[in-house]
Amino acid sequence: MTSTARVTVAGESMLIGGGLSPAASGEFLTVENPARRGSVITEIPRGGAADVDRAVKAAAAAWPAWSNAHWRERGRALLDIADAVDADLERLARLLATETGNAIRTQARPEIKNVVDIFRYFGGLASQLKGETIPMGSDALSFTIRESWGVVAAIVPWNAPAALAVLKIAPALAAGNTVVIKPSTDAPLTVLAIARMCAEHLPPGALNVVTGTGEEVGTPLAAHPLVGKLSFTGNTATGRGLLKLAADRIVPTTLELGGKSPAIVFPDANDDRAVAGVIDAMRFTRQGQSCTAGSRLLVHRSIFDEFVDRLGKALAKLRVGDPLDEATDIGAIINRQQFERVCAYVSEAAVQPGARLVVGGLPPTTGPLVEGYFAIPTVFADVPSDWRIVREEIFGPVLVALPWDDEDEAIRMANDTHYGLAAYVFTHDITKGLRAAQRIDAGWIQVNQGRGGVPGHSFGGYKQSGFGREFSLEGMLESYTQRKNITVNLER
Repeated sequence: MTSTARVTVAGESMLIGGGLSPAASGEFLTVENPARRGSVITEIPRGGAADVDRAVKAAAAAWPAWSNAHWRERGRALLDIADAVDADLERLARLLATETGNAIRTQARPEIKNVVDIFRYFGGLASQLKGETIPMGSDALSFTIRESWGVVAAIVPWNAPAALAVLKIAPALAAGNTVVIKPSTDAPLTVLAIARMCAEHLPPGALNVVTGTGEEVGTPLAAHPLVGKLSFTGNTATGRGLLKLAADRIVPTTLELGGKSPAIVFPDANDDRAVAGVIDAMRFTRQGQSCTAGSRLLVHRSIFDEFVDRLGKALAKLRVGDPLDEATDIGAIINRQQFERVCAYVSEAAVQPGARLVVGGLPPTTGPLVEGYFAIPTVFADVPSDWRIVREEIFGPVLVALPWDDEDEAIRMANDTHYGLAAYVFTHDITKGLRAAQRIDAGWIQVNQGRGGVPGHSFGGYKQSGFGREFSLEGMLESYTQRKNITVNLER
């Protein structure tokens, strides 16, 4: 949607070649406050193919010097950026909460702290681009070196925009690549603010940000002939389309896509700790808007009713409301389209024969919550496994609880999905927990906790949840470097 009025706030310019830039078209898109329906925060440039071309060429021009810089220079830059973000943490957290609708205490502030940690982690890993030597006798020296890809095209979603952007920016820069990033049009402002901080410590063109729609910016960015690597986080359908574009040029790609993750509760974990872990795993305090959300709760039949009831009572105590209020646990859904999508799933499940609504349901139609896109934590039980609410990624605060009788059945149910990003297991028997974790088809599994990822985790999916790894040293080496083998004949 194009706005009819200009609003001057930080974030209304793109970053190209080290400088602030409008769109070539001169057009703008509005950024709405999810907690205040119809309230415009600001405008962003409506970028297009011409802007993408400028940004990629700026990144390509900056790449030779940046890739040849000593690792100390690249690492120091990331550490300096971390310090700058840390010093401005509160302002960035408020900006993030405003544009995403995520509660500042439970989500936005921790996300900016995570951004600081990510920059520091990869700043410390800039020295680790090490190769190997291959024994070939005394007459030959054979070794490998790691080299950057060149220009990395990064596309990130709106649910945790700052952290997900920096998860691509930091390791790509540490490895000697340059970056062009496209943030979501729903939540681009914190990414732009952080990018401006980055620009103060990076050579011009090392990091560029182009704002605009997927069709007008994302597609030409993925298809640009100077892009050497594509990294995308988002839904599976979009990832599939981008992979086809990358295939035309055989561009290496990292995809972190959707999920319908299981949370398995064994009968010995019928306690408040496991309930809290399930709430964390479901990302209720991010309105369930997470690809790692444990939205399929699989509970042993012997404790099913009691555990689900305990869960419902705990969720009823969480406060939904103003994202900037420190007392708020759960904020707003990102936009009207996603809000209506969540409500449609709830409405459909509520009228199905036999379905039991444990807690939640449709949002209230009166009171302060009607001012924004506020959904309430919802749990359904006694639902057949073939219903859409069980099979499809809702990306909202809606969890479905299913009973199981033996461990083999629990594992079969957990793996009965085309997704495979995350999984959660709750049990006091560590042998059962480890055995279950090894049998579940997912790339990122937690036992007896439901927390988010931290630097050092090797994060990524199985099946249609994508491929490639992020968040770790291994992820940096796998996703943002390529190996070259060199063999020297030493015969006299």
